[in-house]
Amino acid sequence: MFDREELERLRREQERWEEKTLKRALERGGERNEVEFGTSSTETRRLYTPLDIADVDYMRDIGFPGEYPYTRGIHPTGYRGRLWTFRQYAGYETAEETNKRFKFLLEEGQPGLSVAFDLPTQLGYDSDDPQARGEVGKVGVAIDTLADMEALFEGIPLDRVSTSMTINAPAAVLVAMYAAVAEKQGVPLAEVSGTVQNDILKEYVARGTYIFPPGPSLRLAADLIAWCAREMPKFNSISISGYHIRDAGSTAVQEMAFTFANAMAYIDAVLERGVDIDDFGPRISWIFNTQNNFFEEVAKYRALRRMWARIMRERYGAKDPRSWMFRTHVQTGGATLTAQQPELNIVRAAIQALATVLGGVQSLALSCYDEALCLPTEEAQRIAVRTQQVIAYETGVTDTVDPLGGSYYVEWLTNELERQAWEYIHRIEDMGGAIAAIESGYMQREIQEAAYAQQRAVDEGRRVVVGVNRYQLPGEEPKMIFRPRPEAERAQLERLRRVRAGRDNVRVEAALQRLEEACRDSENLMPPIMEAVRAYATLGEICGVMRRIFGEYRPPEVI
Repeated sequence: MFDREELERLRREQERWEEKTLKRALERGGERNEVEFGTSSTETRRLYTPLDIADVDYMRDIGFPGEYPYTRGIHPTGYRGRLWTFRQYAGYETAEETNKRFKFLLEEGQPGLSVAFDLPTQLGYDSDDPQARGEVGKVGVAIDTLADMEALFEGIPLDRVSTSMTINAPAAVLVAMYAAVAEKQGVPLAEVSGTVQNDILKEYVARGTYIFPPGPSLRLAADLIAWCAREMPKFNSISISGYHIRDAGSTAVQEMAFTFANAMAYIDAVLERGVDIDDFGPRISWIFNTQNNFFEEVAKYRALRRMWARIMRERYGAKDPRSWMFRTHVQTGGATLTAQQPELNIVRAAIQALATVLGGVQSLALSCYDEALCLPTEEAQRIAVRTQQVIAYETGVTDTVDPLGGSYYVEWLTNELERQAWEYIHRIEDMGGAIAAIESGYMQREIQEAAYAQQRAVDEGRRVVVGVNRYQLPGEEPKMIFRPRPEAERAQLERLRRVRAGRDNVRVEAALQRLEEACRDSENLMPPIMEAVRAYATLGEICGVMRRIFGEYRPPEVI
């Protein structure tokens, strides 16, 4: 990008500046304590110049928006043509209560929905299972049968609303229920749009809501991707998650590298099923996590786009440019929220959202300011939606494409994050890939060590968290604001009882037997799961069949 003679002249001028101007300034007053410079995954210097990006080739490494390698964005006009999708994560108690919240959010101007499921649903248990006691409807909505999914989307046309579902181990079952609701609404499956997380590998390293061992889990995820490629081509059948890896305590670099390593495991598994890369590559989507280091987060999304374009074109030979495009949803960092002075979380989420937008993503949800205390209230969700609207319509950051592109610091940081992420990816490949790295506990150890280092820095005051280890309010006692109602669990159990009493149990047993046979064979599991869902088999019954055949996962000890 720069003439070598000009770079040499600049190098001499920088040495002069350091010896004279900078040295005098440091002698007069110095700089702030180094404690206050500890939030980045990379070592940050005080100044960046063209010398730091001297090896950058503009067309090779940066290019133009809407063109390979997409560093500056996947759309030529950025947000001038279309804003990102505003989403807020919602789900609690029963399907009826969540349906009311969904309609509230749609009325507030949110065009897409994002479903949170309760813990029993995430783990494949029915609400009346002893393992579910006390957890029904607490951290999301309880879904036991197709009847619940019908109530969840009552009055919400699935041909006009895109839905994102955060579900992993039983993702195939929940997508089958969603597809069955679309059928009942008269919507052709080929017209259904939305996204399911379906990223089970990150559960083993970051969250823990797994059911089956990694091998069968990967099979189930790949079967869903292959089935959607044929039956629901507008539906994003996997949203590979860096979000939970980051919220578990990873660095930004680990978030990037581990997520892409997992993605390559999914792709390899789907290719083994005979599906062409360009038949499902355009429908691979992502969810990432934006935290507080502003410029690092902007650079992260630029680096991710470039890395993914090269992986898809050079590693997998994808020919469709849509397969090269990195399309991501982002949630602001839940782990950055504090119970102390929770109103400060509004500021944190706004700054994180601004960094996300400047990074050029396609969909965004803000973690609500009260989430460190409770399920989000309507007021908190309204503020989160309004924050996105202020950024979109009042700040001017959407007026030009990639407005921070060309910054010496941002371009250097983009390159540095990519370099470090590739080092991790190559290390994982040397181990035999993501499954091997997970089964050995490597990813888990790396995240635990990073999380421990970050927490220790907070505890020792080397990393400032306003309101927690600096600028505290004396005597503050955080209070819970919103809790699910105890009677909601009773209502859910009663609905489940009615469904079991009113369905054709002979049909249910036949469908579950068909699923068991498919599990013992190598055929795609989605058709028998669809058959069981349409018969109103419960989530627990369907997952119970797979538990018997596949077994349950027991994690290795990570030391």
